[in-house]
Amino acid sequence: MELDPTPHIKAIKAHLNARTDVKAAFNRCRDAMLREVETVRAAHDAGRPVIPEISYHDIAAGTVSDNARAEVRHRGCVIVREVFDRAQAQDWNNEIGTYVERNDYFARAKEKAGIDKYFSQLDDATPQIFGLYWSRPQVMARQAESMANTKRFLNRLYDVDAPAGPEFDPDNDYAYADRTRRRQPGDTTLGLSPHMDSGSYERWCDPAYHAIYAPIFAGAFEDYDPWKAAFRTQTREFASPAVCSMFRTFQGWTALTAQGPGDGTLSLIPIANSIAYTLLRALQDDVAPDDLCGAWPGRALGLNPEWHRDLLHGLITIPTVHPGDTVWWHPDVVHSVANEHNGSDYANVIYIGASPVCAKNEAYARKQAEAFLAGRSAPDFSAEDFEVDFEGRATEADLTELGRRQMRLS
Repeated sequence: MELDPTPHIKAIKAHLNARTDVKAAFNRCRDAMLREVETVRAAHDAGRPVIPEISYHDIAAGTVSDNARAEVRHRGCVIVREVFDRAQAQDWNNEIGTYVERNDYFARAKEKAGIDKYFSQLDDATPQIFGLYWSRPQVMARQAESMANTKRFLNRLYDVDAPAGPEFDPDNDYAYADRTRRRQPGDTTLGLSPHMDSGSYERWCDPAYHAIYAPIFAGAFEDYDPWKAAFRTQTREFASPAVCSMFRTFQGWTALTAQGPGDGTLSLIPIANSIAYTLLRALQDDVAPDDLCGAWPGRALGLNPEWHRDLLHGLITIPTVHPGDTVWWHPDVVHSVANEHNGSDYANVIYIGASPVCAKNEAYARKQAEAFLAGRSAPDFSAEDFEVDFEGRATEADLTELGRRQMRLS
């Protein structure tokens, strides 16, 4: 039976509204966001780069400038180029294609249609998101030293100080097994409207989220710092295929093919502190007392023109990336996927986020390790379990020592 959160929403909104003048706070926040959005649109429309870009070679050499770090913190997203050699990424792309064909994935997917409630439309469409977690390319990419170095760099953008000690270990990461996207030209089934992952309703109602967003709810959004890690590993989300059980400093993916504007790929609102607008918008008088602009337990936090038109004007498509490039975004950054792939080639990626070592992530990693050894679907996802008997899936023998540590097997 689905939880009806409306009584709780009504109570929490009354509590938050009583603490400060939310109308005045929102008006100041809205003005600031309008200026940011205007800056983003003007640069984007003029062909100037908006989403920061960093070369992996600068990360490896330790030569990323303070200005570049500041820009990533400002925008809440970054493209890290050449984390993998282009030929390696292309080989992985081909290998996943062979893995899919050899194991007759499409026929098996039709047999299990309806198990995956989030992405699949298998009754009337070829899959674009594949319920695969343990192909060798996915495992190799997760455990690569270049990937570990990239995630270490990203994790260190946070201030990990917290009342009970460091919130997480920025230098070590647990693997989070996610799926792979293979979006064919002409596809119209995979569009995802603008949203944030890792909780929706919870952002107003969970005590840890209240601590994270305390300056915003106190009416001082200017004092909110998206890069303070305190309490972020302590949030608790409603389990669903739309919610990640691990804490991720950044969501991300690795390109296996070239893709950019028009190719049915990722768009972002590159404003790191824009969550303040979303949180305060739901507390305004024109939103019903038992409504949070549509936020609901167990779903992604969606933004829509009815409530968030000002902010959505800042949604821009990523520039063209190439095989081996990676794209990353803060967990509070709004993102979407275009409704149509109008390009001429596949837009393929492996989803890999940054999930640093902490108690919350260790608990999930233990369950995930059991799934890996058995070839089952990762615990956060629908139990399709395609790979239990797949020929060529990665096994424990394929793990490096780093990979074993990341999978909590060492």
